[in-house]
Amino acid sequence: MDDVHKLRHYLTRVTAELKETRAQLRVAESAAAEPVAIVGMSCRYPGGVASPEALWELVEGGGDAISGFPADRGWDLAGLVDPDGERPGTSYTAEGGFLHTAGEFDASFFGISPREALAMDPQQRLLLETSWELFERAGIDPASLRSSRTGVFIGASFHDYGSRLPAIPEEVEGHAMTGVAGSVVSGRIAYTFGLTGPALTVDTACSSSLVALHLGVRALRDGECGMAVVGGVAVMSTPDLFTEFSRQRGLARDGRCKAFSAAADGMGAAEGVGLLLVERLSDARRNGHQVLAVIRGSAVNQDGASNGLTAPNGPAQRRVIQDALADAGVASSEVDVIEAHGTGTALGDPIEAQALLATYGQDRPAERPALLGSVKSNLGHTQAAAGVAGVIKMVMAMRHDVVPRTLHVDEPTPHVDWASGAVELVTENASWPEAERARRAAVSSFGVSGTNAHVILEAAPTADTTSPSTPTEGVLPWVISARSETALRAQAAQLLTFAATSGRHLADIGWALARHRAALEHRAVVVAADRDTFLAGLDAIATGEPAPHVVSGVAPEEPPSGAVFVFPGQGSQWVGMAAELLDSSTAFAESIDRCAQALAPHIEWNLLDVLRETSDDTALERVDVVQPALWAVMVSLAEVWRSLGIEPAAVIGHSQGEIAAACVAGALTLDDGARLVALRSRLIARELAGHGGMVSLATSADQTRELLTGHDDVWIAAVNGPTSTVIAGTPGGLAEVTAAAENAGLRTRTIPVDYASHTPHVDRIREQLLQLAAPITPRAGHVPLYSTVTAAPSTAKPSTPSTGTATSANPSASTTPFTPSTPTATPSASKPAPTPSSPPPSKKPTPTPSPPSAATTATPNNSSPPSPPSGPTASPPPGRRSSPPTTPPHQPPHLPLPTPPLLAFGGRAGRGSGGRGAVRGGASAGGGRSEHGRGRRVRVHGPDLHRYASMAGRPQGAGPDPGAGRGPAGARAGGRAARGRRTAGRARSAHPADPAVRRHRPRPPGGHRRGGRAGCVRRTAALPAAPPGAGRRSGGLAVSCHGDTDGVGAGR
Repeated sequence: MDDVHKLRHYLTRVTAELKETRAQLRVAESAAAEPVAIVGMSCRYPGGVASPEALWELVEGGGDAISGFPADRGWDLAGLVDPDGERPGTSYTAEGGFLHTAGEFDASFFGISPREALAMDPQQRLLLETSWELFERAGIDPASLRSSRTGVFIGASFHDYGSRLPAIPEEVEGHAMTGVAGSVVSGRIAYTFGLTGPALTVDTACSSSLVALHLGVRALRDGECGMAVVGGVAVMSTPDLFTEFSRQRGLARDGRCKAFSAAADGMGAAEGVGLLLVERLSDARRNGHQVLAVIRGSAVNQDGASNGLTAPNGPAQRRVIQDALADAGVASSEVDVIEAHGTGTALGDPIEAQALLATYGQDRPAERPALLGSVKSNLGHTQAAAGVAGVIKMVMAMRHDVVPRTLHVDEPTPHVDWASGAVELVTENASWPEAERARRAAVSSFGVSGTNAHVILEAAPTADTTSPSTPTEGVLPWVISARSETALRAQAAQLLTFAATSGRHLADIGWALARHRAALEHRAVVVAADRDTFLAGLDAIATGEPAPHVVSGVAPEEPPSGAVFVFPGQGSQWVGMAAELLDSSTAFAESIDRCAQALAPHIEWNLLDVLRETSDDTALERVDVVQPALWAVMVSLAEVWRSLGIEPAAVIGHSQGEIAAACVAGALTLDDGARLVALRSRLIARELAGHGGMVSLATSADQTRELLTGHDDVWIAAVNGPTSTVIAGTPGGLAEVTAAAENAGLRTRTIPVDYASHTPHVDRIREQLLQLAAPITPRAGHVPLYSTVTAAPSTAKPSTPSTGTATSANPSASTTPFTPSTPTATPSASKPAPTPSSPPPSKKPTPTPSPPSAATTATPNNSSPPSPPSGPTASPPPGRRSSPPTTPPHQPPHLPLPTPPLLAFGGRAGRGSGGRGAVRGGASAGGGRSEHGRGRRVRVHGPDLHRYASMAGRPQGAGPDPGAGRGPAGARAGGRAARGRRTAGRARSAHPADPAVRRHRPRPPGGHRRGGRAGCVRRTAALPAAPPGAGRRSGGLAVSCHGDTDGVGAGR
């Protein structure tokens, strides 16, 4: 019996283990076959292509991106081209597909010193820029990926930067090895962004980027990483490829790939960089990332022993296609479009076409052939970046329902038996409609060394859930940021174009800007409730003009962090305000009760009745009701934020809002605040009501002063912004000035008050108010309170409670910052204070108000912006590796990068707006200062340019190329020109001992979010890549302590 029991126990245990093993096997099999989603794409390709959208515009429109040899790389153009191509070191073609700005790089943006930037292969620089764009295009803040298990798989086959130097220049010693090492091509991306997954550089020549994609997919399925950056890069620092292939007669004479054409005469060499961000489909859905397309399967193999080392192998190509189809689990007849390798060679194209006919051309009806094309006919052969270019083209084609045509095909090559299968070469754009099954495409890439790769793509699946409805009403912020003012303007211009044409919800765009962009130094915010106002605000930022609803500024080096509570003045109220909060928020309701108790000794009405609309409907029209009610609501809203764990780092109040701000800051007790707001508003109602008014003008203070000329009974009451000014005075005078403003095309708004606050009118109640405020005891607050009069914070205790009871008509007047101000004003000697019962005497108050300075308009609420994390330290000495930046930096993709082309070592400094720099070497077009990045051009051409010209391929001693370089000098205004003679500034050498070099401090890239997150979830709008330069938050989290911003700054 014991044996039977043991056997039963054993069988039970084995059965359980078998079930667990089968479950684990199912999970493993599912993971091994799980589709991988493409959630982001970025690129640079010939023809000025700087985004996937630009690439699509090029190929869909049949664009040809081939151009002449670049003139800024130190190539001996006069001696390089030989029509016969027989002489050694010459090329019989003078055209190709080039990245003509490949040498430009914003080194300081990435925390890279000028010396290290000079030593870096341009391929590494381009990858840093496009990696940043890749993350933001995917709706991911790059800083959030730090320490994540994100992999990097990059194809790169050119390693010739600096290859012609006889020795390493002293100025770049310590950086030269990492600057050109193949492993650093991928490693620098991981280092800069803090990615901890696998980082591999793949070199299989032309198939490198597709092999990198295959390896990235495998790593995701094996659980080695949760997300992967995959792609390839190719930049030709020397003309060696042209001279070598000219000897082999493998180049097209006109530099163009004529894929599968009877006129095919060789490949056209080209450059480019293309990146994809991929993750498992299940993870993409869970993380809320937009799925652009799905990678169903992939395969890689080798030609092995064939007709020659570089000769294509048809059977091997067929096998890799079949392996990829098997990995994808689809039949060849279920693939609609083939993006071929298609280089335009007389040997390779027919071999590839026959392999495609033998696979995709079989088992499918003749009326539904597989469509064939090649993006190389547009771009040329971008080599290590070629495969990923085909992937991006196919993803965009699926999203636009069009298969672009292949260029330069007079007729299909006669060396292919096109009748042997159902494959059709696309020579005119063809529609690609949706069908019952998902649309699929295949992409091929074959390396010259025999490594082949093939990928199966599938259209993005239909969303599983319907997007939640998006509110269409209410005021929203759109925040943008950049490294410089110029970058900020360009970013605003790009966002303007997107917002005007995309049709996306305003809230979705605002959410994406706030949640998925890094906060950089130069910031701007547009606050609006409708699309037209947003567009007008963006246009104002783009053109550098002031506008209502726009605030911009520069974050200080070490700003305080945290949230700022902003308290508006009278004019922000509405009937029914706070009624819902009374029932839904315990913290709000309890605070309102405390405020009601504090107000009770001073008022004859019930606060709760007013808020719940159970009292007189006209109650909020009385100043002695609306001001205490607003005070209670603002103080209670602050308690709501505090109950959610959000404490203010500072508070600021406008006009009457200063009383609430002082209570929240701890400068006034709740009882004192209630006494002051109640007795002050009662005094205003009794003495001033009915004798004046206030109007808001959408113009500057200077223009307002011109409008007031000849009107001695109207004054400037408040300067709320560069184009927002409030005037106050007698009803008759206001009517005349308002009419004049409207005739001038200015927008006006009458504020619902019947007295002239912040003018000499209120001097009548000064002494009475001082007597009423005498029992109040101001205290040292525990939160900094910023004054709208002095723009200064203070937590100090005033000497007497009466200090600051008067508000000067001059916004720069000195008052105690945290003591709530009253509507009284100190009149000028030339204009005595009038009484409401008599006409005001003639005036000109002195001094007159002036618009707020940049410091007071740096953020949406003129508050201190949050503190960014500390950035990288100055560049280490040669041989030492610096710490990575605390957050990855950002470079908007649509702007020229400010440093000179590092491929061209022979440029002479050009004249810039910020000074001159004279450097030995050739002429440069457009040198000088650039406002991109940190707002200045980084002088990376520190070494003797003429001495080391051969680093870019020029023989030592050779003269400059015409037009070589793009601004390799020109420091900031009054600054230094590296290694140049003194002109507009002081000349400095670029020797490491130079103080100018030692003083170099890279800017901290990016910025962390400050002040917490909004407590709601919204579908992210797919925005153009930063400019997108783009920032998540402007000036920290500004918490409005009233539900409506329309009346902020209106007075009271």
